[in-house]
Amino acid sequence: MSPLAAFGTALTALRVNALRSFLAMLGVIIGVAAVITTVSISQGAKRAIEEQISSLGANALMIRPNSSSRGGRRGGFGSGTPFSDADTIALRDLPYLAGASGTIGASGTLVVDGINWPSDVEGVDADYFDIRDIIIEDGRAFTQAETEARARVVLLGKTVERELFPYGGAIGSSVRINNIPFDVIGLIASSGQSSGGRDRDDIVYAPVSTVRSRLSGFRYPGVRDPVNAIWVEVRQGYDVETVTAQLTDFMTAQRNLRIGQEADFVVSNFADFIRARNESEKMFSVMLAAVAGVCLLVGGIGIMNIMLVSVTERTREIGLRLAVGARPRDIRNQFLVEAIVLCLAGGLFGLAFGAAGAYGVEKIGEFAVSIEPMVALIAVGASSLVGIIFGFYPAHRASQLNPIDALRYE
Repeated sequence: MSPLAAFGTALTALRVNALRSFLAMLGVIIGVAAVITTVSISQGAKRAIEEQISSLGANALMIRPNSSSRGGRRGGFGSGTPFSDADTIALRDLPYLAGASGTIGASGTLVVDGINWPSDVEGVDADYFDIRDIIIEDGRAFTQAETEARARVVLLGKTVERELFPYGGAIGSSVRINNIPFDVIGLIASSGQSSGGRDRDDIVYAPVSTVRSRLSGFRYPGVRDPVNAIWVEVRQGYDVETVTAQLTDFMTAQRNLRIGQEADFVVSNFADFIRARNESEKMFSVMLAAVAGVCLLVGGIGIMNIMLVSVTERTREIGLRLAVGARPRDIRNQFLVEAIVLCLAGGLFGLAFGAAGAYGVEKIGEFAVSIEPMVALIAVGASSLVGIIFGFYPAHRASQLNPIDALRYE
């Protein structure tokens, strides 16, 4: 029997018992759908994390205050003594750093010709845009001289530009932030959505001194010109981990901490985040493989059970075919093709349900998903392999029936 004829015979046999065939496929469908859904969510999260990490800058480190401790009670992370502009200036003189920028976060309502738009305002130094690899699409960044002069200048993210200037003409225009006029000198290229769903284009950049004095009112007892955090860029040719250790020693001395005293700051090396993510991803992949294996094993056992029942029910048919000249391998191939078709169909249904489930999660839970073609091919291929493995024994058993005994079977 030719492969095409065997395929046609298999489809006919499965169509005659459609409900039983579907129930036999159910294990494979669930297994493949589960794999596609979970892997798609995992891949989507992986891409979102990669985009977020890349947006931080390849050689960027962030120095943040640690938690505060007053009266035996510890505050939240970042509640410790802040840094100052003096710390930022001192860091710029280090030979292994290409730049340093203090940051202060604030929020405000921007108004242009009666259009209101609330947005985050980030106070930064001139080095910040190079440190974070932020692309200025139009206009320019502010200078360090403008920062020192507390100039009222801003750069707008894509979302802010679109909302306030739908017809263009943002450069050179004036916007009011909390009723304070600012001149728009630059526009930031789009950076997309972060993994948490926050729009990173909904941002306004202004000099850190301006934000501190006019928008945030950030003050801290005993610290002159405070900043929430400091971003630094490691100069090319220097090892990031070595620089992290050197920065820790430098800031320990800068903040007059005693030897052995707990550091009241943290130097965040985002390469550590990448390594931790890779390790988590490996563990998650092993777990997914185990789940997929169990699901497909259960589906394969169901396929074998149904095929054994099918062989028993069609014993007389098998005996008749053998009696009229069919070879044992023809019988074996027929039942093997039926098992493969069952699993392949289950794999395709599972692929469809898995894709629908992934996009459903994306819409309902606002998670990023990514369906990789290679993963889909592997899942469907694995389901076909299950058909071969678990369909071989019933097919071999059918091919070994004695024609005379098969014809007498009731």
